[in-house]
Amino acid sequence: MKIVGCDLHTRYQQIAMLDKETGELVERRLEHESGEARAFYAALSAPVRVGIEATGHTRWFERMLGELGHELWIGDAAQIRASMVRKQKTDARDAAHLLDLLLSDRFPRIWRPTLEERDLRQLVWHRQKLVWMRNAVGNQRHALAWAKGVPEVEAAKPEARTLAGRGIATGALEVSLDNADTVIEGGCRLSGRCTHRSWINRAEFRRRAVQKTAR
Repeated sequence: MKIVGCDLHTRYQQIAMLDKETGELVERRLEHESGEARAFYAALSAPVRVGIEATGHTRWFERMLGELGHELWIGDAAQIRASMVRKQKTDARDAAHLLDLLLSDRFPRIWRPTLEERDLRQLVWHRQKLVWMRNAVGNQRHALAWAKGVPEVEAAKPEARTLAGRGIATGALEVSLDNADTVIEGGCRLSGRCTHRSWINRAEFRRRAVQKTAR
């Protein structure tokens, strides 16, 4: 089995890898844009375990290792730094420290949701933003209607919904919401994590949002 301590950066990564079968130690700097990093991991025969600090913008790296069949461990950054004896930081020293934690079973691994779950969360969050946009359009329509002296009852009628471009703006948002619902529903079915209660809550939330906009 190959154990890799990886100090991951945006444009490159510094690794320290130990082959437990042969005892060979490899320390390298791998560039991302040139494809050097992917070629390196693709050439490794399984099993391979890679340890990195928890940081942002690692989804591409997680997806790449998953496609290659390698195991990724993500560690708590604060605990990793606190366990360092020497506080002077270099990329090579950080990678070697991660490797040492992995080999000594002291790596502070944290739980992370799967890529599919995070993609689904991002879609749900995007849909929520669309709902806020639709409500903002409705509020602007009501404000313009009152400014023109149109009573709220008259402003709620279908023929008055062209005020402030509601027919275009809200219509586009409705299409976006429908598309988001379709993708989210498909993702839930694929992951098998969709519950009856969650869909009831989602339907109730949408019903209230539509009623609020139609006021």
